Order: sequence, then C-alpha cells, then structure tokens
Amino acid sequence: MSSSSSRRRTPRTASRPTAHPRTAAVALAGVAALIAVAVQSGAATAAPAKPQAGKVNPAHVAVGLTPSQRVELIRDADATKAATARSLGLGAQEKLVVKDVVKDADGTLHTRYERTYAGLPVLGGDLVVTSRSGKTMDVVKATGATLKVAGLTPAVPRAAAEKQAVQRAKALGSSRTAADSVRKVIWAASGKPALAYETVVGGLQDDGTPNRLHVITDAATGKKLYEYQGIETGVGNTQYSGQVNLTTTHSGSSYTLTDGTRGGHKTYNLNHGTSGTGTLFSQSNDTWGNGTTSNAATAGADAHYGAQETWDFYKNTFGRSGIKNDGVGAYSRVHYGNSYVNAFWDDGCFCMTYGDGSGNNDPLTALDVAGHEMSHGVTSNTAGLDYSDESGGLNEATSDIMGTGVEFYANNSSDPGDYLIGEKININGDGTPLRYMDKPSKDGGSADSWYSGVGNLDVHYSSGVANHFFYLLSEGSGAKVINGVSYNSPTADGLPVTGIGRDKALQIWYRALTTKWTSTTDYAGARTGTLAAAGELYGTSSAEYKAVQDAWAGVAVGARSGGGDGGGTSYESTTPVAIPDNGPAVTSSITVSGRTGNAPGNLQVGVDITHTWRGDLVIDLVGPSGTAYRLKNFSSSDSADNVKQTYTVNASAEPANGTWKLRVQDQATYDTGTINGWKLTFP
Repeated sequence: MSSSSSRRRTPRTASRPTAHPRTAAVALAGVAALIAVAVQSGAATAAPAKPQAGKVNPAHVAVGLTPSQRVELIRDADATKAATARSLGLGAQEKLVVKDVVKDADGTLHTRYERTYAGLPVLGGDLVVTSRSGKTMDVVKATGATLKVAGLTPAVPRAAAEKQAVQRAKALGSSRTAADSVRKVIWAASGKPALAYETVVGGLQDDGTPNRLHVITDAATGKKLYEYQGIETGVGNTQYSGQVNLTTTHSGSSYTLTDGTRGGHKTYNLNHGTSGTGTLFSQSNDTWGNGTTSNAATAGADAHYGAQETWDFYKNTFGRSGIKNDGVGAYSRVHYGNSYVNAFWDDGCFCMTYGDGSGNNDPLTALDVAGHEMSHGVTSNTAGLDYSDESGGLNEATSDIMGTGVEFYANNSSDPGDYLIGEKININGDGTPLRYMDKPSKDGGSADSWYSGVGNLDVHYSSGVANHFFYLLSEGSGAKVINGVSYNSPTADGLPVTGIGRDKALQIWYRALTTKWTSTTDYAGARTGTLAAAGELYGTSSAEYKAVQDAWAGVAVGARSGGGDGGGTSYESTTPVAIPDNGPAVTSSITVSGRTGNAPGNLQVGVDITHTWRGDLVIDLVGPSGTAYRLKNFSSSDSADNVKQTYTVNASAEPANGTWKLRVQDQATYDTGTINGWKLTFP
C-alpha cells in the first residue's frame, strides 16, 4: 500500500540510475511466436489442442500441487540443472539454482531458475524454462546479455560501497550508521554485466516503515548502479467486513487467532511496537472484537479474516497452496507503531503488518489491503518483479489486481467487490479511495496509460497502467455500474474495449506472473507475457486473445488486434549495441525476406533502449532504400530514462524485403546507453 507521505511519491530525478530493461532472450509475440521459436531451435513439439471458444484449454491449466509434489519436482529439476545449463549454452562459470516449478495438466513444466557466476549471485540473471517430455520449448530470460566480467577482484573497497548505501538510507530517514550486510554479486539486470556490491541497510524510514534498502554499487568504479526498497507496501466482529466466521485454535481454556487449516497462519498484536512478533491474540472465548477500534481484537479479526480469504482465493482460483505454494502460512501483525498510515509486506519475516491509520482511528486491515499485502509475497516467490521502475509498477499492480480478486471472491455484503483500492480505510482523510482502477489518474498522480517516463514515477503511481489494463480487460471501457459503484473508463486511443470478465482476466494475469515474467519485466514484456498466457489458455484466434491486445492498446502499450505488432509478423534483433556518449551514430540491423511488394503504411517499430538521459538521443529507422524515417528528435528538456516505445511509420515507399536499420546517435555529453533490441512488425 502507499501512505500519503510526499517522500513516497517523489518522482525520480534524472541523476538516478537507469531502470531495469527487460531484454528477454526470446521476445515473444504470443503463443504463435513460442511455437515458431521452438521449431527453429530444433525443439519442435506438437501444437496444443485448440480450445473451445470462450473456454480455458484444460491442457494449459496449472495443476494444484501438494507441497510434497512441488518438492519432488524441484528436486528433479535440481538433479538435472547442470545439463539444463549446458543445453542453454551457459558459460562454464554459470550455474542454475532452482526457485520454483509450475506443472500444467498436459505435463508441461515451467521451471524458474536463479543464476550464479563463479559462485556469486547474479542479480537479473533469473530465467524460466518451459519444457515437455524433457525437451525445451521456450526460455525467457531477465537479460539477454552474455554473462562475463573482466575479473572477480573489486577495485573499490567494500567499506566505500557500505558508506554510499548508508548515506542513501539516511536520506530516506534511516538512522543506521552501518549496513546489515554487504556481499559481492554480478549485476546483470541492465547494461553490461559487472562485478558489484549489494549492500542492505535496515532501520526505519522517515514515516516509520521498516527499511530494507538494497543498493548496488559497481565494484570497479564505485558508481551506484541501482537501488530498491525490500519492504513492499501494502465469529469475528470486524471493522470493515462485519460479522464473519474465523478459523481459530482452541487449547485448554484459551482460543488463539491461529488458523491450523491454512498453513498455521497466526495473527499478533504489536500493541504499537515496531519490532518483534508481538503477542499472539488469545482469549477465553471465541468471539473477537466488537467492530470498533476500542477493542484491540477488532483489527486482529479483520487481518485474520483477510488472510483467511486470501488463502482461499489463491487455493480455489489458481490451485495455489499458500504464498510460496508450499502449504505454509505467513503471519499477520496489527497495531504497528503509533498513527502509522500504511501496511506492508516483508519477505524477511514472511509477514504482513498493519498500522492503525491517522489518530489510530482507521487500521489498514481492510479486505483488499490484506489481499494486496499477501500478494506481494506471491510475486516475490514467482516472477520476483523488482520493486522499482516499470517492473515495480507491475509488482504493485499485481497486488492491487489480486487484492481486488480477493474482495470479489469473499463476496462479503459489508465490503462488496469493487475496482477501488483501499476505499474502506480512509487513508486520504476525506472518504476517497487510495486508487481507482477504471481511471487511475483520479487519485491525482497515477498514470492512466504508458508513456516513456512512466517508470520514473513512484511504483504506486506507475502501477496505474497495469491496473487500468486489468479493468479494461475485465469490464471493458465506457460508463457502467458494478455492485453499486459507477465507473467510466477511457482508453488512450479513444477506441472501445470489450471486457472478457474478471475471472478470465485473473487467470491470464496469474499465468503470466507465474510462467512468463522475470524480475526485469516491463510493460512491453507484460503485454507479451499476457498474450502468451491468453493464447495458451484460449487460443491465439480467440476473443480473449484479441481482448488482451485491445486492452493493452487502450493503455498505449502495443497495437490493437486489427493491426500492429500483436496481430502481424515480427522480425527482431536482440543483439545489444552500445551507444557512445556524444559520439557517432550506431546502427542495429534486421533483414526481412520472403515478403512481397512494399512495406505497409502502418509499419510498427518497437524500440528498447536503455539510456540515462533519453533527450540526448536522435533515432531513425533506415529502410532498405537508404531513406531515413525520423522516430525521435533531440530534446534537451527530456530528462527521462530509456526509450521503450513502439512507433508507427508510413513505409509504403520502401520494399519490404531487405536490410532495415535502427540508427541511434547520442548528441550531448555525460550519458551513455545501449540498444537492447528492436522489432519490426508488419500488420
């Protein structure tokens, strides 16, 4: 969740390190591209059975694994990880570490790995391998860069990296004078892989939220490469959900808020403390709270109920058994701090924590908040979306989306499902919700649609792009009333979107999260992943697949189903090309063959460039005839990072076949970048 603190909502300055680009080794354009890539690489497999219109293809539904079945699959993957590394062409110093396995009904396995290099963790080295019957069908990587560094001996002292991180944490409100930990890593999430330090600083932030700041420092130059915050913000008589049934434990003469049927989840009372576990809620009767803040157990009942409903939502909707899918429950802490206006998930304690709001009058224990916080844990244990830039927006949106799913799933008459976030907790003090999914900008800061600098926003604001997409995919555009709430959702291109229903939208999002995305996935990658998921579940010619295209186009990510990169044939280059600072133009080439006639008047040019000051760049598309088509001009005032954008070019005067080039020149000093890749799509 997000508080009203201005510090949390400060846009990133131009001097902050670059965002994570998503440079997937296999840039997907849906299921058709998956199959084509598999055939070209020699891993040909039969195409999946075509699903019936409007119905999920059961072959591509993830099966619900028992904890022991999941452990066995992970053990099997671990036993063959060396062979898998060789088959992927990884270097001699690279090793795979199994993180998770998802199994489809047809036996397809989606195995998620982390990587090490010479024994060091590789940040941004995660990947997902999809296989069936021992044959690799697809690989999605967080980075496409070759993993190689000049040496493993730092030129910068460890103490210098620690000092840099501690100073940064101090600027965010921490009073710590030393780091909790410093370790050597390989940084591969953006740019050229480098030996680096990862420094973690604890303490408290200036609004009372626990601090777990991660700072990545280049071990050769001392330059800060990246930073992110490891704390992710997010019969009982409850305050928000009315009278509900709670699963508790009775022992002797006492009852405790312990849920033995859901992994042993426990709810504790911190009694306004900020550390430790607190005291397990315990009393002589099994009626908890009185529906008001005068009784400390009221917030405990809300949190316990929220955890209960969230567990059941994931179990009954996706077959997922707990946050880690291992049958183990997290725990909840309520009454954190004094007048603390926030809630957060912490991987370190594997727990959710809730403040009591302004004046300790509005605990942040509403149902959608509970679902939001627990979903941060699910994201951490699946795609691991980095909590910064566009991937951070996706991380936050995933929690909003799943929290909304929990609220609708619970079907509680005191808190009916809606597409408003935090509408019960009065965090703004005026009765308005924290966020709106149908039109995110109604909160005064969130983005309705994608633009090149959206990753510079606080993650609670950049999440608006994905929240809006999910609403459009579920309910469609335009005015409507749902459960008594009025919505009126616009689109970036002014064209209508027809929704497919929330249930289908949730299945598509969850499958992309668990089998298609990596730590560095951005909005372009999210579109690719959801299209692949929709294609597997419903077919690439289905209404659901087209709706995913149209909903993303509705938030300015990609083209509509009637044309553009979603429905055409794509040609792509994923070879990185360095862009020199204030130097000569560089080019990246794509050869197109096998087409007839000229290129179309709506040729789509997808550009993925990492750069620390995009205004320096001039970008052209050069056709086979040598004619240049200007995509982007120099602008001294455009201080945003990166260029991740799809341009439409009238290239009808060009022959379709031949060599096409992306030409990029940096025309000012101080900043460098890389062409991570680019794509031509013929509708």
